[in-house]
Amino acid sequence: MATSDDEGPLRGVRVADFTWVGAGPFLTKPLADHGAEVIKVESRTRTDVIRSMAPFAGGVPGVNRSGYFANRNSSKKSICLDLRHPVGRELALRLIAASDIVANNFTPGTMERLGLGYRAACAVRPDVIYLDMPMQGVSGPHRDFRGYGLSIAAAGGLLGLSGYPDRAPVGTGTNYPDHVPNPLHGAIAVLAALRQRRRTGRGQYIELAQLESTVNAIGPAILAAGVGIDVRRDGNFDEVAAPHGVYRCAGEDSWCAIAVVTDEQWRGLVRVLGHPDWARSTEMSTGDGRRSAAALLDKALGEAVRDWDARELADALAAAGVPAAPVNDAADLLHRDPQLAARRHWVTLRHPEMGDCVYDGIPYRLSTTPGRLRSPAPLLGADTRAVCTELLGLTGAEYDRLHEQEVIG
Repeated sequence: MATSDDEGPLRGVRVADFTWVGAGPFLTKPLADHGAEVIKVESRTRTDVIRSMAPFAGGVPGVNRSGYFANRNSSKKSICLDLRHPVGRELALRLIAASDIVANNFTPGTMERLGLGYRAACAVRPDVIYLDMPMQGVSGPHRDFRGYGLSIAAAGGLLGLSGYPDRAPVGTGTNYPDHVPNPLHGAIAVLAALRQRRRTGRGQYIELAQLESTVNAIGPAILAAGVGIDVRRDGNFDEVAAPHGVYRCAGEDSWCAIAVVTDEQWRGLVRVLGHPDWARSTEMSTGDGRRSAAALLDKALGEAVRDWDARELADALAAAGVPAAPVNDAADLLHRDPQLAARRHWVTLRHPEMGDCVYDGIPYRLSTTPGRLRSPAPLLGADTRAVCTELLGLTGAEYDRLHEQEVIG
């Protein structure tokens, strides 16, 4: 393994990171934040797509100014190689030979065509841990289909469950598969493979089909469909909770989410609202009758809270033991959420081009090996010279010649 003086439980582990866009970089980020040396392989002619995605610092676009890219790539290094050039591919193989983990989320066959597939990696590093993250797997009739989080969410059933039965699916508001199941399932698989290699000395080939990973997020719906239950979009209706929804409060676009599961919570809700008359007569039934009753309850509750401040309502309900929260926007989370502020969730790092930037902190706390965001996201190719000359064996003169030929840089 590589040596490193950086703190973290993964110190000494090196990752050759060929991932791009959302899911792949978010997989390698926690490895980097916990001490692994993650070397992101990029190209100046085909940069990572999210380097060109808003929001940009100061509203000024640029490959080094994307907040989206920055938040996915803290603690990493960046090198630029032209993988279409024989020397670029040879340097990539040298990097693989010096790495413990290789990760990519390209369409099946891409790495093989570049001469960087699993067999080629094993030839230079027999105990390598190699992760493929194809959209739908490396086999099957849809193996060559391309897509991003939105299409994976559609194919994986998420969109079919989000929204109201008489309207089009509304989705999850973001490419949920890219941010939650796929990168985190991948990270756990890599950690399991590292543990196994420590015990046996053997590497692993990991195939993470992003469609199958996403399907895991709707397990209860799959189980219900498997026993013949009609699973459909149902808005905010819940079989267990009532009321269960998001209710408009005073002010522009101000809402409060409320969910009542127990009789005690119901009494707390009624008490906070001043024991309105409609609360005495509300009865819940089953099946479609339950849906009709829930709709009437939603209407009555919506009228009762319309003049409340959303935060004051949520605080009052929470104090009465009722699950409730204001619907925060991004600015609320960053500047007004007392819980995140108290726990110091937000981390500010000084980026060479964007200046001080806010990053998400590590969302879990390890008592002995907590990890940290060790550096801001790298500038494109910022570490190419150091990696090529100090790790991959190029002399300064060789580096300068290849840089001039735009093979590296």
